[in-house]
Amino acid sequence: MEKVVVVTGANSGIGLALCQRLLAEDSQLRLCLACRNPNRAEAARSALLTSHPDAHIDLLHLDVGSVQSVLSAAQEVKARYSRLDYLYLNAGIMPNPQVDMKALFKGLFSSNVINMFATAEGLLTQQDRLNPDGLQEVFATNLFGHFLLIRELEALLCQEGHTSRVVWTSSSNARRSAFSMDDMQHSRGTEPYSSSKYASDLLSLALNRRKNSEGMFSSVMCPGLVMTNLTYGILPPFFWTLIMPIMYFIRIFTNTFTLTPYNGAEALHELFLRKPESLDPRAKYHSLTSGLGTNYTQPRQMDIDDGMAEGLYVKLLDLEKAVRRKLSQENSDMESH
Repeated sequence: MEKVVVVTGANSGIGLALCQRLLAEDSQLRLCLACRNPNRAEAARSALLTSHPDAHIDLLHLDVGSVQSVLSAAQEVKARYSRLDYLYLNAGIMPNPQVDMKALFKGLFSSNVINMFATAEGLLTQQDRLNPDGLQEVFATNLFGHFLLIRELEALLCQEGHTSRVVWTSSSNARRSAFSMDDMQHSRGTEPYSSSKYASDLLSLALNRRKNSEGMFSSVMCPGLVMTNLTYGILPPFFWTLIMPIMYFIRIFTNTFTLTPYNGAEALHELFLRKPESLDPRAKYHSLTSGLGTNYTQPRQMDIDDGMAEGLYVKLLDLEKAVRRKLSQENSDMESH
């Protein structure tokens, strides 16, 4: 029976690299590219079919930052497939990233240079905003939209005698210090990306505690420092031209500089091959690349605890109810007009 795999944010970067690797591993799988931009999705599909002409590749219009888009896409998935084997939650945004240039140049010539690039700690802030649903944009896209998608697709993910996998693309930028349970949308902070990624780490643990008995297993991975559209947007192009030789030099001394999307997708590919029962729900699976360019995966314990994970899950359920109520009211108002 062919495996059914849905990948959000599949049209470029790590998502597209993952799709290429999955098709190279199993050309018979049913691959669904869930993307916000239909034109880019079609281009990605064409690129994949060039190297895998017999592949089964479906397209799904999905903007995880929009509640209505998530609900509509989920309905389409349920109409198309009788079950899901893998759901890769890879889509993410980092809007208007601002670099502290003073901290950057100070860090370049310090012993902290590797950690600075690997985590962006003390280096990067983002400007967040409310989306049309009244949610913080980064939280909605990186976390809540994916949570809602899982909730909508539980009937396909949790089936008797069937094991399914949910895999989150997290980040080394995910830090407990950036997340507050009292401000889970990070409306009052300056690191919404870090906060949303730490929240996804917590949510994965909560999903395992609640859903393993129903056959759903959740894992978290970190792609390392990868040069994607997200990364390139942080600094002007000329800066990357200058700094890339330094990055490859630094990679000799660290394994977290994966640099290419193909290398960054290493742990995503590894998790496709592993039996879920063999995975540690408290570990983040890191894509790593040696100085000589050899790729491998390594689990590292996450700074998370059961109480926080469960607390976040309950708060997300409450938010889900509120969002559905609001949407229902808006639809009723439109119909009455």
